[in-house]
Amino acid sequence: MKDNQLLLALYRDMRRIRSLEERVSEMFVRSETAGSMLHLSIGEESVAGVCRAMEAKDSFTTHHRGHGIFVARGAEPARMLAEIAGKANGYCRGKGGSMHIADMGLGHLGANAIVGGGISHAVGAALAYKRKKQKRVAVAFYGDGAMQQGILYESMNLAALWSLPVLFCCINNQYGMGTRVDRATANLAFDERARAFGLAGEIVDGTDIEAVHETAERMLANAREGKPGLLVLTCYRFFGHARMDKSPYRDSAEEEQGRQRDPLKFARERLIARKGATEENLDALDAEIATEMDNALEQAIKEHLPDVSTMFEDVYAPDQPKPTPLRDRLSAILSETSR
Repeated sequence: MKDNQLLLALYRDMRRIRSLEERVSEMFVRSETAGSMLHLSIGEESVAGVCRAMEAKDSFTTHHRGHGIFVARGAEPARMLAEIAGKANGYCRGKGGSMHIADMGLGHLGANAIVGGGISHAVGAALAYKRKKQKRVAVAFYGDGAMQQGILYESMNLAALWSLPVLFCCINNQYGMGTRVDRATANLAFDERARAFGLAGEIVDGTDIEAVHETAERMLANAREGKPGLLVLTCYRFFGHARMDKSPYRDSAEEEQGRQRDPLKFARERLIARKGATEENLDALDAEIATEMDNALEQAIKEHLPDVSTMFEDVYAPDQPKPTPLRDRLSAILSETSR
């Protein structure tokens, strides 16, 4: 029997991701972001099914499209948006920005702008959990572009060889920057690659949030017992690679068809069909979440930028002398030459 309460919770998680990403996009248009490289995960919201299946003590790494994953794991939207805006009260005090948010307290071991860069970190965490005999799982989230990276296969091999509690989660949104996945690899059966290393491998339709959650729950339970695996979510990236990318490499017909694969739309229709919620219930929930994210956006914009004197804090060890900022060195040089 299907659990309508679970589906409603999953719908709420996905709606919060979608609404947050829309505010990130708005923040960029308002010139309030720290930098221009923002990668939206709209269309990939079913990753919330994996996040909800994880336990509180589990950890994870994300790629450069990781805002949604972090908010689904309990991040505060206002602090996330503050970080993206480069503000002092952001998760990394404004130093991480969009692509390098982290919070050890929530199990977030770091986001990484290097394709596949965070995968080995999750494997390292899983090795630590095994050696300490802790029933924890590390999840490595990454995109289909990383399926062609050597670090993934070294990591998969070690995970299988050492029976590590790790789950590799590939979010296949069909594009690595401007290259469609079928132009980057001849074999799209990514689950077969996992099995070649001795891991479990499954591919799930990313429009079906219940199927994602059910599969993730099973694979995480197996990983917790030393049986690692690869879970692939197939979805469609609604917009360009980054916020400034108008995706000229895709025609409008493809984009229109791809956007029909909307996990929120399918979850909403399923809830109504199963009488788990009414249109009015869901409209009210959507409005509540929109207000939450609007407030978070305005709060983030009002926050202060970090003081220049803090630029080296959390970068060097506390007992190490801080480098002299370039502007101070230039001032000293100019002062000498003017004498």
